[in-house]
Amino acid sequence: MNDLRLSDKQIEQIKGFQKNEITEYHIYSRLARNTKNQENREVLEKIASEELAHYRFWKTFTGYEIKPAAGRVIFYYLLARIFGLTFGIKLMERGESQANKNYSNFAQIIPEVVEIADDEDAHEHELIKMIQEEKLNYVGSVVLGLNDALVELTGALAGLSFALQNTRVIALVGLITGIAASLSMAASEYLSTKAEESGNEAVISALYTGIAYVFTVFILILPYFLFTHYLVCLAITILLAILIILLFNFYISVAKDYNFNKRFTEMLVISLGVAAVSFGIGYLIRNVFGIDV
Repeated sequence: MNDLRLSDKQIEQIKGFQKNEITEYHIYSRLARNTKNQENREVLEKIASEELAHYRFWKTFTGYEIKPAAGRVIFYYLLARIFGLTFGIKLMERGESQANKNYSNFAQIIPEVVEIADDEDAHEHELIKMIQEEKLNYVGSVVLGLNDALVELTGALAGLSFALQNTRVIALVGLITGIAASLSMAASEYLSTKAEESGNEAVISALYTGIAYVFTVFILILPYFLFTHYLVCLAITILLAILIILLFNFYISVAKDYNFNKRFTEMLVISLGVAAVSFGIGYLIRNVFGIDV
């Protein structure tokens, strides 16, 4: 144990640092053991070894063995496995910003803390950038499918809702329109990507676009199969569209370091703007042509 005299409060703080470091050591180690990509495994193992070294450094001041936060280990492990290594790790690293600020309280009495803080803040982020993930390579294709589905289908459902006012008919027309549009969009993405990349990458890109489109279609149309009043269905659909925009933009803002507020606002304004215009067109069509379904 280090001979430096620390207050009980400082010891408790350092125990907190220990717990954080050992928890992240277990997260990175567990991810490394279950990662097939050799390069990614080496990156994760290197980060894990640094977290363990930091834990042992802090242990010299407390003399205590600290157990990891089991719930946090499971949470971030599952998050990274489901949504990708980069997203899970970057989200976890965001939580370290407060810990790094707390490190500064010890910088004057423990000079080595500066090096540890710099390591946590810079070196790990550089290692994380080295992680190769197919999901992030094709995020542009996902954006294309998701964005087009949100804009086109939200607008179409808004127009159909007032023009037809029959939830079953709206659901069927919307479903047919959405599936046809997803196939068209996937084909367009394939042809566009094939002109620049290999055939295999073009197929994968088209699949990501099509799957993102179809997923969004089913989510947005679901209320029309569950409820009977078309305005209730439209309101729920718009709320679901907002939720999808929120979750997706949060994901890519973390994984790709994009500006969340700017992208979320832009996508929201476009989607709701098109929906409002389409609703107005549906109103005009119903009254001009006297449609009654």
